[in-house]
Amino acid sequence: MALLRALPLALRTFRCSPGPRWKSNSWLSTQTCAVGCPRENNILIMGPPGAGKTTVGRIVGGRLGLPAVDVDDDVLEATWKMPVAAKLAAVGGKRFLEEEGQLLCNFSASGCVLSLTGSNPLHTEAMRHVKLSGVVVYLDVDGEDILQRLHRMKVDRIVGQETGRSIGDILRYRKPFYERWLDVRVLCGRGDTAEEVAEKVLQAVERFHNPAAETYVSTRADGEGRKARFSDVVVEGPAPDGGLYVPEKGFPKISRREWSRLVDMSYPQRALVLLEKCIHPLEVSAVDLREMVFKAYGSNFSSEEIAPVKHLMHNMYVQELFHGPTASFKDLALQLMPRLFAHCLPPMCNYLILVATSGDTGSAVLSGFGGLRGADRRRTAVLVFFPEDGVSRIQKLQMSGLARAHAKVVGVRGHFDFCQRSIKRMFGEAGLAGHLAAEYGTVLSTANSINWARLLPQVVYHSAAYLNLCRDGVIQPGDPIDVCIPTGNFGNAMSAVYAKQMGVPIRKVICASNRNRLVSDLINTGEYDLRERRLIPSRSPAIDILASSNLERFIHHVSGGDGPLVKDLFARLDQRRRFRLPDAILGRVRQEVRAGWCSEEDCLAAIGDVHTHANYVMDTHTAVAKVVAERLQDGTCPVVISSTAHYGKFAPAVLEALRAQNIPEDALEQLRMLRRAASRPGMHKDVMGCLKEAHGRERAVCQADYSLLVEQVENMLHDAFLKVL
Repeated sequence: MALLRALPLALRTFRCSPGPRWKSNSWLSTQTCAVGCPRENNILIMGPPGAGKTTVGRIVGGRLGLPAVDVDDDVLEATWKMPVAAKLAAVGGKRFLEEEGQLLCNFSASGCVLSLTGSNPLHTEAMRHVKLSGVVVYLDVDGEDILQRLHRMKVDRIVGQETGRSIGDILRYRKPFYERWLDVRVLCGRGDTAEEVAEKVLQAVERFHNPAAETYVSTRADGEGRKARFSDVVVEGPAPDGGLYVPEKGFPKISRREWSRLVDMSYPQRALVLLEKCIHPLEVSAVDLREMVFKAYGSNFSSEEIAPVKHLMHNMYVQELFHGPTASFKDLALQLMPRLFAHCLPPMCNYLILVATSGDTGSAVLSGFGGLRGADRRRTAVLVFFPEDGVSRIQKLQMSGLARAHAKVVGVRGHFDFCQRSIKRMFGEAGLAGHLAAEYGTVLSTANSINWARLLPQVVYHSAAYLNLCRDGVIQPGDPIDVCIPTGNFGNAMSAVYAKQMGVPIRKVICASNRNRLVSDLINTGEYDLRERRLIPSRSPAIDILASSNLERFIHHVSGGDGPLVKDLFARLDQRRRFRLPDAILGRVRQEVRAGWCSEEDCLAAIGDVHTHANYVMDTHTAVAKVVAERLQDGTCPVVISSTAHYGKFAPAVLEALRAQNIPEDALEQLRMLRRAASRPGMHKDVMGCLKEAHGRERAVCQADYSLLVEQVENMLHDAFLKVL
């Protein structure tokens, strides 16, 4: 708290009319809010009755040498000349709220710690007024703690409580009002003391006033490199030096008591709390973030749980990540990422989102960016490149069905690594970037997992898997779990590593490869060698990848942020097509992850075996993870398998595994056959809908030639931003 203590103090006053006057010191003269308006610097403590606002406010005031003012005691009762409870009994709830709000509208203060009443946030005009005077800190206290405190205080009625409504009902009703006005949330663990909460308040206020402390650096930076803000990294994608952005100081650590608060929350509520801790509120305000999160994870998902965890067999659980609109785990990030992207966009530019996909990313990007509206949609175009012969027929049709104006898909007669390498090359060519900016007023960005805003939301579902197991009584808070992830570009696995960094007790991240086992070989041997590698098409095409982008973030992580080492390793990869990890780094890799691979035969056998014994149908990627988990996991704790796609997207392979006869050629007929063969999970309705949309649509196909891909980019920009209709 050195920053707060070192700030100069100046004499200020605050007043409420009618009412008493106080004098106070101000710890900071002014600051600028997210929209650029000056704000006087009070600390406003907000929360439900029984949250401890008054007690915490006094501790915070004492720590900072500022007066603590309680609205109930020092404003309302001083003005009304009667206890608040008596006023409520005399005038009733509706009139009480209005009179309380009007008093707050006439109140002004600076340089103090102000504890609001539990009902102040229900009065819009009053909250708009006081919010201009400082930072609003919401004490998010566990409901059971609140009810126990109110019982001890012998409070049996609060404002707004009518006949037949419990205090718990009122607390749930009020929560959205608190979240409407907060600047920062203080998540209070169950049983936190007032002193512990006050310390969290001080840390939260310091964080709010110090956005420069939360910067991002390239994985290849040497310590003196450029430091970027969250909004920069969202819009830019890869770093200018060819590296990938990572948070300079890593992820915030969440205590066990705070994790316990998340157990009973919904997926959107968990996502909101976790993302607030990772995105500075002056980059994306808590109010804006809440709107984005609740829109991203709503009725567009076919499961209310968003990413449910289900028992598979023995100690194995499967997290179903395919309930989003495109039936892939990519939806968990790409229903949110475009909203963050649009929020962070600077004015006066068009943006082209370039995507290389091995199958699922393309559809998810098209769906996510298709959800933008108005000006955001008009100045954002999406171009997806995919290996023409390297994705399933259903994935091709799905991408074609989602293509719209400002959104195009192009098949490339090459492999995924060529598509990904070409996009990275486009970002690295200053001449091309200048040409596109001059000719089309357009800047390039990406929605692949090299973009930080794509990777960050994935941390939430790994956290949610652990929380669901706690909620369902499978484990106790603090017990370890393993996770097993079908791994190609390593983004999904990297997000599990980051969830562990935040405090999820993940013992091992198990990486599961198919026969294109580059990631598995690197982890087991320390050797990353592309010289003799040839990509072999498989029945799990989404992980048919050799050049794994997010391994760069992982090596940066296990090396303790050694940018020069990362730069040297990947320069060797570019020049010599190989590198070897130093022994010390390889040792740290193996402390974090394990890896194995699965043959085509074992993949299909696993699908059939699980269907026979558990009456459950897996897709081919989930089957790869299941096989590897059985081999590498020791059975001493639960293992959560990431089910990354719905089995319907790989219908021919799944039907083959289920020993279906006379498999039809038509994709829709294949899905209908699967619907008859599979009982759980059910068929994904949006997959069939997309295939119907794609009927008769044409799409471009080009050779694996970099200049032809650049030509596709220019054609796209002309059609999206210059063509006169």
